[in-house]
Amino acid sequence: MKKSVGLAILLVLTAAMATLPSQSFAQQRIQQRERAVPPAAVTQARPASEEVLAAPLSLAEISQRFQVNEAAARAHVIEPANVRGINSDLGYDKVRPKLDIPADLGTPPSPHLDVDAFGKALHAKLKNSVAGYVMRLRKNGNTIYTLQWNWARTPSDGGVGWNPSRRMHIASVSKLVTGMAMTKLLNDKGISYDAKIINYLPSYWAKGPNINKITFRHLLTHTSGFSTNSSSSSYSFMKGRVAAGVSGVGSYDYENMNFGLCRILIAIINGNIAKNTNFPLIQDAFWDLVTVSAYQSYVQQKIFTPAGVANGQLDSKPGYALAYKFPVAGGGWNSGNLVSMAGGAAWHLSVDELLNVMGTFRRKGTIMPSGKAQTMLDNGFGVDVVSNTPAGMLYNKNGKWTNNGRTEQSLAYFLPEGMELVVYANSPITASDTFFRTIVSDLYLANLK
Repeated sequence: MKKSVGLAILLVLTAAMATLPSQSFAQQRIQQRERAVPPAAVTQARPASEEVLAAPLSLAEISQRFQVNEAAARAHVIEPANVRGINSDLGYDKVRPKLDIPADLGTPPSPHLDVDAFGKALHAKLKNSVAGYVMRLRKNGNTIYTLQWNWARTPSDGGVGWNPSRRMHIASVSKLVTGMAMTKLLNDKGISYDAKIINYLPSYWAKGPNINKITFRHLLTHTSGFSTNSSSSSYSFMKGRVAAGVSGVGSYDYENMNFGLCRILIAIINGNIAKNTNFPLIQDAFWDLVTVSAYQSYVQQKIFTPAGVANGQLDSKPGYALAYKFPVAGGGWNSGNLVSMAGGAAWHLSVDELLNVMGTFRRKGTIMPSGKAQTMLDNGFGVDVVSNTPAGMLYNKNGKWTNNGRTEQSLAYFLPEGMELVVYANSPITASDTFFRTIVSDLYLANLK
């Protein structure tokens, strides 16, 4: 029996796993300040050299405990071909957004969004500039405006139109979902956001310089010190980067692996797998399968189900939106099974499903108490932009996933006045690939009256 697995083996997942720009905000209207990173927690991490692996589990124990068998592990590709060469969004142009919130916003009444003018302006901006798009705006959980335009799949790919129930890969907006999951678990377990992650990483991983300084807060705000110049967050990639160590802990650098690591940390902290678990033969493949499955199950149970979202997917299914170039040329692109990117990307949701999650998180208290939800947003966990507008605080997450010009894009906003806004587009915005968030955010600000 061979004791190694190559990355060329075809990815096979069990049924259980399958269910598993110049960027600106109208500067004359908005000011920003850099969020300070809090002092490191005083608890000293246990040196990696002191960690002891448990005795290797038998294959029978693995199958019973984790519902993953040897055949699945041997067939598992940790970094499949469809995630290589991908370009994903880089957050806020690789620089942590700055925010300046004045102590006193003054006495004049706050402006309100002119919803109809905003919707008309958005449609005018997008209708001749994308393959298709869908937008929905809710206030206090109730839909107040909807736009849907053109093709989720063009006629040559089956002719499926856009609507708020059509699923698409939401790319880095998945980080918002992972941020909710990580924050909820830390809250429920009484673990500080400033606790060191080294105490919850797999024991068999080597830990390089300064890994013992990284906290959960650092991961959730992209200030961990990881700087990879890559969109990858596969298990083997992250393991290697942890072994290499970091410098500049506390400096902002948008990295998918910050949230990819969260999927592993969630599985360990939630008790799905002990950090010193020792698999025989193909350690990485077993760990990857088990932790992704545990992450998917936790998000479904604790984030999606309370919001009424059933069967969230990390893989594209028939009928989901495809990605196109703009102008549209040729067939659409199916970005495929993105399990290896879970945490930082990969979730496939509809506009309505994402809005359900956001509204439930913000005000219903069934994912976490609303005060804790507000604290998460104010901390900037899982969002790119925390901004003070004339109408109040705005929080945004951007998502973009591109291969050879074919693009999936998503925007999620927590707006003032109890509003949530989600917009999807399945191509670049214009032939010059105008930054999506700039368009929508500037139109929002321009229509505050």
